[in-house]
Amino acid sequence: MTGALGRVLVAGLGVSGVAAARVLLARGDAVLLADAGDPPARAELEAAGAVWLGAVGDCPDDVDLVVTSPGWRPDSPLLVSAHRAGVEVVGEPELAWRLRAPLPGGDPAPWYAVTGTNGKTTTVTMLEALLLAGGRRAVAAGNVGRPLVEVVTAVDADGVPEFDAVAVELSSFQLHWSSSIAPAAAAVLNVADDHVDWHGSPQAYREAKAKILARAPLAVGDAGDPVAAALVAAHPHPVTVTLGEPAVGQLGVRDGVLVDRAFAADDELLPASALQVSGPHNVTNALVAAALARAAGVPAAAVAAGLAGFRGGAHRNVLVATVDGVDFVDDSKATNPHAAGASLTAYPRVVWIAGGLLKGADVDELVAAVAPRLAGVVLLGRDRGVLARSLARHAPSVPRSEVPSGDDVGVTGVTSGTAEAVMGEVVRAAAALARPGDTVLLAPAAASMDVFTDYAHRGRAFADAVRALR
Repeated sequence: MTGALGRVLVAGLGVSGVAAARVLLARGDAVLLADAGDPPARAELEAAGAVWLGAVGDCPDDVDLVVTSPGWRPDSPLLVSAHRAGVEVVGEPELAWRLRAPLPGGDPAPWYAVTGTNGKTTTVTMLEALLLAGGRRAVAAGNVGRPLVEVVTAVDADGVPEFDAVAVELSSFQLHWSSSIAPAAAAVLNVADDHVDWHGSPQAYREAKAKILARAPLAVGDAGDPVAAALVAAHPHPVTVTLGEPAVGQLGVRDGVLVDRAFAADDELLPASALQVSGPHNVTNALVAAALARAAGVPAAAVAAGLAGFRGGAHRNVLVATVDGVDFVDDSKATNPHAAGASLTAYPRVVWIAGGLLKGADVDELVAAVAPRLAGVVLLGRDRGVLARSLARHAPSVPRSEVPSGDDVGVTGVTSGTAEAVMGEVVRAAAALARPGDTVLLAPAAASMDVFTDYAHRGRAFADAVRALR
């Protein structure tokens, strides 16, 4: 889209909102800014021509489009007001899709998109590595990395787009506000109830996830996840991945080797043991990334090289240290029960560090499933009592400890020093329950904002506390 968008209201000036405002201002669009706080970028954007509205409850009459941040719920008064007035509301990814710059051949760079309750970032960054190994000028963007509006409008000195392929992570929030995104191939990794408070119901959450497939010519999903498998099965061109022997139309694992029978008759990619990220869930992530890369035309040898060189991201099943024969692993990114379950099953005997904001999620199924491998549990955070009651029902013989977390001050978290002190006590309690050969695993199954700034802050505090043990 090269024409003027009219008057655009950017609602929320987080990372994506600021990026959207900058791009719109650079295009010459009239930009209004709304935010309940006073964001650091306000002065810069006003100097570039934006009009500051501050906290507003009603959509102004002269607005043609609203670009909302993913944190703004659909029932936010401003967004409800816009809807009633017939003003379209989009997210930053939808805006980016409409602003894509064409490549020299005429078409914009294709998107290869991933969503899911868990594993999105790992899979998208894997996919970026595979596209790069295949010689593409690729980048990971969206819910990870750079905002999409920056990526799709970035050009070199000759005006040629900087990227010719984009590995896109899309959250359910972003998909809710998307209506025309048509990736060249799209994947749903898994779907477990999450963010129900934002979407209003589990069904609305699943429907948001499904939107990623609506306009994609090829759909990829995990055959082992019932919801993802059902969504992909309804697509005209489905490809599934499995941890077992792959059938025709699948990627899977045969005799410990990743095999492609969807984009080739029978291409062996690489041994699963060559992956540098642990756990069956990461084998699934690798298979999905491989499927999307193969859809993009990346040769099997480049897929193998890219996967073998991939090392994963921070706070995602990262071994921090081994102390007195005990491995301490940071998976602070496991912010819901589904993610924690995938992490816990990667280790045979675990001292589990759990708790935080459960967001209404049910933990009984998780606790019952992992009880046999628990050597101990240390609980922290506001909803630790929910986990404690579930453990009493399903793992009564497992020793556990609860650490008071100062989490009664609100969802903005306690002070940084207190948060670090809490994690120090948690790690010492976990170390006391562990014996040589065990894994102390931070996989909280909950969000972090009751005690910490975010999951990364929680992971850093854990790593610092582990290093202090040494």
